[in-house]
Amino acid sequence: MNLKENKYSQYALVQEMMDTVETVKKFNPDCTKEIAAQVKKAGKAYFTGEGSSRIFPAKNALRKTKRWGLDLNAQTDGSWQSREYDLSKFAVFLASNSGRTKEVTLLAKKLMEEGNPLRFGLTANEGTILSTFCANTHVLNCGWEQAVAATKSVVEQALYYESVLWNIAGKDVKAGLAALPAQIEKALTLQVPAEIVDWVKKAETIYFAGYNDGVAEELTLKTNEITRRKSDFLEGTYALHGIEEVMKEGDIIFWVDPIADEYQKIQDCLIKGAGVKVVAIADHDTPFPTIKTPAAGDFNPYVYLCAGWNVLVEIGIATGMDLDHPNRARKVGNEIQL
Repeated sequence: MNLKENKYSQYALVQEMMDTVETVKKFNPDCTKEIAAQVKKAGKAYFTGEGSSRIFPAKNALRKTKRWGLDLNAQTDGSWQSREYDLSKFAVFLASNSGRTKEVTLLAKKLMEEGNPLRFGLTANEGTILSTFCANTHVLNCGWEQAVAATKSVVEQALYYESVLWNIAGKDVKAGLAALPAQIEKALTLQVPAEIVDWVKKAETIYFAGYNDGVAEELTLKTNEITRRKSDFLEGTYALHGIEEVMKEGDIIFWVDPIADEYQKIQDCLIKGAGVKVVAIADHDTPFPTIKTPAAGDFNPYVYLCAGWNVLVEIGIATGMDLDHPNRARKVGNEIQL
């Protein structure tokens, strides 16, 4: 996709996806230094929100925490379920772009009433209801989005959470972060083969498989909002553990960073066995048709996510969708009424 052609530029969604490049350029890792010190002292961090405000930002942070072996108990769940938990010893991050999401706001209110001082809000707006219940609220630099499907805000939320980890670990990410905008721009403007778009148009169900770091799961949600097609997230190697029984010939799986040890099983079980199409999103060649992205190391999940957006825009345009305005999905999914 690009902004030079009207079929793309007419949509706020595409503009906001492309705005991600500048959003990353402007991100300052030092913005969480003081908060990171508080989180490190607590030794426990909890990341919550609803939909896109939790899926990639929180799960990317959890995967990085474990991969880097940080001495931090990092957890996530949806805000309503989180109200059941004893979070008194956790530093709790509560994300809602609008600052009006019911589940998140009520959790923040509960934590305030219980006396937890480590309540950190994350919004795209100043002076929100959520901020009145948080001890500290960070307002995203990317601004409020016009399209229903969140994009650039998701990336900035994820960078904000990850910067907490960088500051706790003392990681120097300057080189990788400086290279990321160009890598994201490349992923957003990659040419998506027309054959892949045609496969999607013929598929009854679009699957996304991959690590539980929020990328494939977030793309599953975006598929619903952008293309209005049925989709499903297959965590890890779940696709190889029985779901092939209900897959239909012609269905398609976008596999984010597929595991090399499972290439043959994917071929035998899914492509030959179930008759589905498999397309990889990866920074290297695979035996499958591959949306090949620049190699970004620890930042790969951001690049994979943006490549997936690119694919979904092409699908949405090819099927005549209004990318900005789904029929039923709302910008604020479940707004609090006080």
